[in-house]
Amino acid sequence: MTIHFPFDNTYARLPDRFFARVEPTSATAPRLIRLNRDLALQLRLDPDRLAGHEGAALLSGNRVPDAAEPIAMAYAGHQFGQFVPQLGDGRAILLGEVVDQDGIRRDIQLKGSGPTPFSRRGDGRAAVGPVLREYLVSEAMAALGLPTTRALAAVLTGERVVRETMLPGAVLTRVASSHVRVGTFQFFAVRQDVEGLRLLADYVIGRHYPQVAGSDRPYRALLDQVIAAQADLIARWLHIGFIHGVMNTDNMSIAGETIDYGPCAFMDAYDPATVFSSIDQHGRYAYGNQPRIGLWNLTRLAEALLPLLSEDQEKAVAEANEALEAFSGTFEAAYYAGLRRKLGLMTEREEDLTLAGDLLKAMAENQADFTLTFRRLSNAVAGPAGHEADEAVRNLFINPLAYDAWAARWRERLSQEPQDEASRQAAMRAVNPAYIPRNHRVEAVIQAAVERDDFAPFEELLMVLSKPYEDQPSFAHYAEPPEPHERVYRTFCGT
Repeated sequence: MTIHFPFDNTYARLPDRFFARVEPTSATAPRLIRLNRDLALQLRLDPDRLAGHEGAALLSGNRVPDAAEPIAMAYAGHQFGQFVPQLGDGRAILLGEVVDQDGIRRDIQLKGSGPTPFSRRGDGRAAVGPVLREYLVSEAMAALGLPTTRALAAVLTGERVVRETMLPGAVLTRVASSHVRVGTFQFFAVRQDVEGLRLLADYVIGRHYPQVAGSDRPYRALLDQVIAAQADLIARWLHIGFIHGVMNTDNMSIAGETIDYGPCAFMDAYDPATVFSSIDQHGRYAYGNQPRIGLWNLTRLAEALLPLLSEDQEKAVAEANEALEAFSGTFEAAYYAGLRRKLGLMTEREEDLTLAGDLLKAMAENQADFTLTFRRLSNAVAGPAGHEADEAVRNLFINPLAYDAWAARWRERLSQEPQDEASRQAAMRAVNPAYIPRNHRVEAVIQAAVERDDFAPFEELLMVLSKPYEDQPSFAHYAEPPEPHERVYRTFCGT
């Protein structure tokens, strides 16, 4: 008896120009690194059977599950501002879709499972390092409460892949509410395929935004929904110091999930200009640029949708511009609401924006660690100035007096709030994580796996990151920023 995947593959029922049908490439000696048992259960899969030899074969692409319809999806995209009319899944194969325990449809995709017609001379494979990075960061994002793709499994292939050096090959099984991107719409728009564009828009509405199906202007409503979802998502990235690193339009999900964890990273010392991606040489996708780039990408989506917004070009452009004008207000509302929560402010006052901005300015000038500053503020909130928890925040600043001046204003503002200290502290600790996937920790995990075939550090870090808002005294060192010799300045794509 084979492992059953309860597939119901709606995307594969769309016309053939939406994708290419392709089989995964077999792996020589697949070995399971990690199975996400809780996610398997959520997807109505049998984790015990997936953890065995048959599961390793299925999760590596050696065997295709019954009822799977493997496809590589077609899309286009702007990459660092330059338009490429055909991209597509060059190293990913969508096995099919399942409906999970909550009634939500999920894609199950193999990433690193061999070449496709969209590989553009690539080998279609993945090295173990990028697979572990995506597993760790996507699961950390889920634990942090952000919309994200998930990792179901990581499998070694038993083969080597050629990058700068020879590296162990691996396959990630990725789960998403769908893999439709801004670039998917661009694929049809650049071909002036209005029928394909309409089919895709109707599909996305039915799958992700059914509430707008009965609207008088469903395609405008679709654009509004995607803009709102992305504005909220990017605000939440900024709240945790996350830098996507490669915000090309083909890496922006229509469903409002974080997708494609290539050269992503989390900021240590606060600096809006922080860039880690080795391919982002001009800082296009720096931490502080992400809202602007989000709007730029959404503008490309609006352009693609113009034929559906109105037959009159002038009216279509006016519709698109009206929708895009909502982005800034939606983003700022979400961003500042989140900053207030991080500072323990449950009510709104006009001066709060200045208070938050002045803290960030002081952090930047004093190289204060982003995550630790807010976490330690969560402890300092329950006591007077100068107590031990307050000193822990001061010590993060090169000039502690800069913190003192700001903290006096913060405490004065807190005195105007109705909450008691215990409630305020609990609320702050629920939004200010102690643990993030710090770059030096992720790199250490990858090094252990590549050089020693040792996955124990990966398992331990994954366990710590599964409870980011909890104090874990035995693993307190995972919360600490890197020492100067441990700092990671560049992250790399897995291709």
